Amino acid sequence: MPTETGVLQFLKICDSFYPADAVDASISQQRQWYDALCARFDQPVPEGLTSADALVSDRIATRHYRPKAIRTETALLYLHGGGFVVGSLESHHAICAEIADFAGAELVSVDYRLAPENRWPAQTDDCFEVLKHLLVSGRQVVLIGDSAGGNLAAGLAIRARQQRLGGITGQVLIYPALGGDLLSGSYREMQNAPGLRTSDVAYYRAMVKAPPGDPVAEPLAAASFAELPAAFITVAHFDPLRDDGRRYAAKLARAGVEVWFREEPQLVHAWLRARHMSDGARVAFRAVCEAASRFAAA
Repeated sequence: MPTETGVLQFLKICDSFYPADAVDASISQQRQWYDALCARFDQPVPEGLTSADALVSDRIATRHYRPKAIRTETALLYLHGGGFVVGSLESHHAICAEIADFAGAELVSVDYRLAPENRWPAQTDDCFEVLKHLLVSGRQVVLIGDSAGGNLAAGLAIRARQQRLGGITGQVLIYPALGGDLLSGSYREMQNAPGLRTSDVAYYRAMVKAPPGDPVAEPLAAASFAELPAAFITVAHFDPLRDDGRRYAAKLARAGVEVWFREEPQLVHAWLRARHMSDGARVAFRAVCEAASRFAAA
């Protein structure tokens, strides 16, 4: 367990909205709990920032954030977390707004299809369609995602490499799920960590039904990590997903890819929502924003 007061207060609030055994409930109940939890931590958007919803390819809902001061034409593409089962444009609304405002860049958030109603590759296909839409329009793109969204972001970088699509200037992966072995490393050490358990990760994998060993679904399984975009990867110490990010950063570095890596010693999974109440999360979130800004200016 962490000892930072702000993190402990955050966990207490989370427990009051989202029970530890939430995955045992119905899908609709899980989504209701998650939406209520995210609403509890909602924040007003930065002054002067505007947002508008739009469809891509007449079916994929997206939300476009435009800060008052635009300093780059590079777009930020945000893919939300939630185990592929929960989450929406609303769940990460303030997070997206704050990143866009800090970077001075337009940000596009994707409301990709959720499991179990839609199994893999529906999620990556929706996100890849939006990515191609941005790239075809001539924009450069920074990929950003947390948790399951970090999985999708890393997978998009691999898909883009497979199809020889240029224009991705960086990837920001926040406590990403990248397909690690559930029986070893942090999956074993942190199997009962607060906020996310290893059994929860197994549940989400069973819901999305991605093929084991596919590099887009499990980026750690890629045969090569060369020629992927520069990456900023941040993990939480008290998180079963911790070693996924550690291992991915090491593989990218060995392949000659520029990598920035942070491990937050007092943080837990989903700390993004604690960014206004935890000192550790506040510093970690600023590092995320600075990485997005740096890649957008590249």
